[in-house]
Amino acid sequence: MKEDERVELIRGEILKRSPVGRQHAAWVNRLNKLFQKLGDRALVSIQNPVELDNYSEPEPDVVLLEPKADFYASGHPQSQDVFLIVEVADSRIKFDGEIKVVLYGENNVVEVWLVDINEQCLEVYRQPIGSIYQEVQKLKRGEFLSVQRFSDINIQVDEILG
Repeated sequence: MKEDERVELIRGEILKRSPVGRQHAAWVNRLNKLFQKLGDRALVSIQNPVELDNYSEPEPDVVLLEPKADFYASGHPQSQDVFLIVEVADSRIKFDGEIKVVLYGENNVVEVWLVDINEQCLEVYRQPIGSIYQEVQKLKRGEFLSVQRFSDINIQVDEILG
């Protein structure tokens, strides 16, 4: 394995990550800009590790974190530090939806958004019990949502999908 190789630890396996294509990068950049409106209320982390357990340290596309003075220099964020994880999916929609979302649920990540570039929709997962999210929504253009922790800020799905 090369030092600059894109990998993540999932259930004890080191898995190669797909190269970041133009569309994927644009969606992540759009989300980053969108979440900047939260200001100091959340730390926006882009494609950095989240330590879920001893066997899983995924690198989600976007994470909204509890702000910390040291910006997590003392250790990677853990699930209790996470307000929201966003995965942008194009070529790996099945992996992100069936493996990573389940993994996030098992580790009590309170909210996950899966942006499906191909289908032009947003899947929202909330209220995990075990590996299953009790609230699942599929949103399309023209609809609105907010991050559960920041219900005062409404986001139009079109702002995410571009």
